[in-house]
Amino acid sequence: MTASQHAVEIKALVKRYGEFVATRDIDLTVEDGAFVTLLGPSGCGKTTTLKVIAGLEQASEGEITIKGKRVNDVPIHKRNLGLVFQNYALFPHKSVQDNVAFGLKYRSVSKAEAAERVKKALDLVRLPHVGDRYPAQLSGGQQQRIALARAIVIQPDVLLLDEPLSALDANLREEMRVELKRIQRELGVATVFVTHDQSEALAMSDKVVVMNQGRIEQIGSPEDVYNAPCNEFVATFLGNSNILDAEVSEKNGQELLLVVDGGMKLTALDRNARFASGDRLRLVLRAERLKLTAQTGEFDKASSLDATVNAVDYQGLAARYFLQAGPHTLQAINPIEGRPFAEGAAVKLTVRPDDCVLLPATA
Repeated sequence: MTASQHAVEIKALVKRYGEFVATRDIDLTVEDGAFVTLLGPSGCGKTTTLKVIAGLEQASEGEITIKGKRVNDVPIHKRNLGLVFQNYALFPHKSVQDNVAFGLKYRSVSKAEAAERVKKALDLVRLPHVGDRYPAQLSGGQQQRIALARAIVIQPDVLLLDEPLSALDANLREEMRVELKRIQRELGVATVFVTHDQSEALAMSDKVVVMNQGRIEQIGSPEDVYNAPCNEFVATFLGNSNILDAEVSEKNGQELLLVVDGGMKLTALDRNARFASGDRLRLVLRAERLKLTAQTGEFDKASSLDATVNAVDYQGLAARYFLQAGPHTLQAINPIEGRPFAEGAAVKLTVRPDDCVLLPATA
């Protein structure tokens, strides 16, 4: 892919605030039309990275290019970016129509063209009839859509979204993330989205950038970062993971027989041939990949564990079980068929070799 196809390119970005280093050696490419999410805990550097792209903060080191043009010294109002923040920042004294049109006042756009663009933007966010209202007359979800309409009406090169859904209640958040993805797809605009919510990142993104302590831990598709985490931080931050210490007892091609500390045995696949007999490793078992069954019948001991249900977190369609398997406390999330297992129930915990994620042992 050529540089001209890159909406944003960041090379060796470092941002310091005095002695504090907020981001370290960030390298990132956002392709034209892509939806890229910066995901991580509070303080990991994701919002700082977004602000540097926007021009709200200056890079201490490194280079930022937008559409192939270096913008380190270009002020925010000359970068042609659409911005949506958590608080929406709508002008309370202006009508919806004037709020949406605000960014066009500083561009060479005629009144007729501005009116047409505002109409199209309101149509796109499915609020064509609220132009005469004021922000206080709108719901939170409607305000979020108006903020988005204001960002896209200028026909930005890149759309930057900083936790825009976090102020909404749970049901509305799910509805709005579907709408936001629809709008982004219709526009075909490259989008950088900041969130600490893993479900948002996995549901909406073409590419997820997992950040921690100012660094990028892993970049990949939602499927890649979830199913093949590169390290323990990514494995624990995305989803509910059980992480156990184990040793390779036997190796037969890609198949490994693992002995988990405490004596349990499991069969795992080592597709990348990273481990040999005798190696220590960290075994990651996703909670939703562990299957619970009643403790009856014969099982391959290398792929099932005896466990006891300690507690049940009922979630409607599914239940999250807290289990005791030998010396280990594990979590499993299973759909409910009939009734969930009760506290104190003896169960079999079945693990498929394909569902074992293997990481090098920590030092």
